Amino acid sequence: MKIIKENFPESQYYKVANPKKIIVLHHTVSGVGVAGDINWWKKTPEKVGTPYIIARDGTITQVFDDKYWIHHLGVKSHQLKQFGSTITNDRLNQISIGIELDSWGGLVRRNGNWVNDNGLIIPECDVVPYRDGYRGYFGFEKYTDAQIQALKELMIDISKRHNLPLNYFPEMFSFNEKAVKGYHGIWSHTSFRPDKSDVHPQINLIEMLKSL
Repeated sequence: MKIIKENFPESQYYKVANPKKIIVLHHTVSGVGVAGDINWWKKTPEKVGTPYIIARDGTITQVFDDKYWIHHLGVKSHQLKQFGSTITNDRLNQISIGIELDSWGGLVRRNGNWVNDNGLIIPECDVVPYRDGYRGYFGFEKYTDAQIQALKELMIDISKRHNLPLNYFPEMFSFNEKAVKGYHGIWSHTSFRPDKSDVHPQINLIEMLKSL
């Protein structure tokens, strides 16, 4: 497992240690390379980001020590109330570790091609189609085998260091009660927000999660 340490400003995250009970998977909605995402996180006044981001070649960048926390969920109060959750958005961020996968995310079909929101054509071999759609998209950029393998190794490492359970929840790809109530285990950003599409239910990603 190859990890690169980033020199991230302490002013951009909360240097307060919290017990970690949840891993949340995200994707960046950006092109190849993680530098742009990290540079954007360095400038946001809201202290937004994740402690880890995985490039398409499987290289892991650790942005800051994962015992600290940063905003990465953005769960609204009415979404918590929908399921009668008494836990706050801040608390969910404090007890969770976010991991970003470098990916364009959702794609649209245009003139026979899959394109991202900027009109960039994504090769068919790099696309996962969803016949019935997922969160408003019928295709997503595929997470690479290297990313999925790196993610597996990283989550196992996190689990050992934080005594964090690697529970797989089949409902993780839908907005659901267990997530917003802070059930311990692995979730997706889509678990907490009905308006988000990261991460998508790619088959080999699910198989990996079930194997943990």
